[in-house]
Amino acid sequence: MGSNPHPLPNPTTPAGADGLAALLARPRKAVVALDFDGTLAEIVPDPEQARAHPRAVPALAALAPRVASVAVITGRPAGVAVRYGGFAGVPGLDRLVVLGHYGAERWDAVSSTVHAPAPHPGVAAARAELPGLLDRFGAWHGTWIEEKGQAVAVHTRRASDPQAAFDALRDPLGELAARHGLIVEPGRMVLELRPPGVDKGVALLEYVRETGAGTVLYAGDDLGDLPAFAAVEKLRSDGHAGLLVCSGSEVPELAERADLVLPGPAAVVDFLAALAQALTDG
Repeated sequence: MGSNPHPLPNPTTPAGADGLAALLARPRKAVVALDFDGTLAEIVPDPEQARAHPRAVPALAALAPRVASVAVITGRPAGVAVRYGGFAGVPGLDRLVVLGHYGAERWDAVSSTVHAPAPHPGVAAARAELPGLLDRFGAWHGTWIEEKGQAVAVHTRRASDPQAAFDALRDPLGELAARHGLIVEPGRMVLELRPPGVDKGVALLEYVRETGAGTVLYAGDDLGDLPAFAAVEKLRSDGHAGLLVCSGSEVPELAERADLVLPGPAAVVDFLAALAQALTDG
């Protein structure tokens, strides 16, 4: 039996305990789905500098061969998440799937290709109006626009008053999005304008059905992960087993619904490594 420096933590809910037990008993029928930023990677002031935690890829490579599938579900473009995660060409991750843009894009390790729809025309139209809107509603030093292909995001984390900038921009960005057939997805000091009809919950449900999994673990950290939490709750009501993991406690709406709250990406990665070890020992 191998040594494990990170024993598995106990879920705090009966449903979560059942979900973990089912995963350990029938790993080949389990999907492990994970957010990227804030879950596998630390939140940083500049999103372009985000990288997976150094222990993330080894943990995933140890876990992936022992379960039905590992999927990363992110609001980032799939290819960007693959690069920032260091997921390509890793032994053990040959069946990894990255669902980018909330599931609108898909990268499969087996082919190393990204499948993506044509961008929604409203994204480019909204992007063109953003600089003028930011000027009208206060050009806070540090507010930053992120191009995401299928979406566009305004970050306020580097503004002089991040929360004030976030609050002041929320309604104007909502109106801008509505004019162009988009929705606004709020996050931790970020407001993302993207097409309706796609979210992490839809992506997760479709993927679980595709794989035929009976158990699903989902880990996330932000408001954009709430639809995925709701998807796991729906799957539970349909007879699946599920485990909801929250990375950090900065978003109470998510933490309160989680079966297991871990203090951040380092702890999430340690949990994944412990899970892989438990399945190896089992």
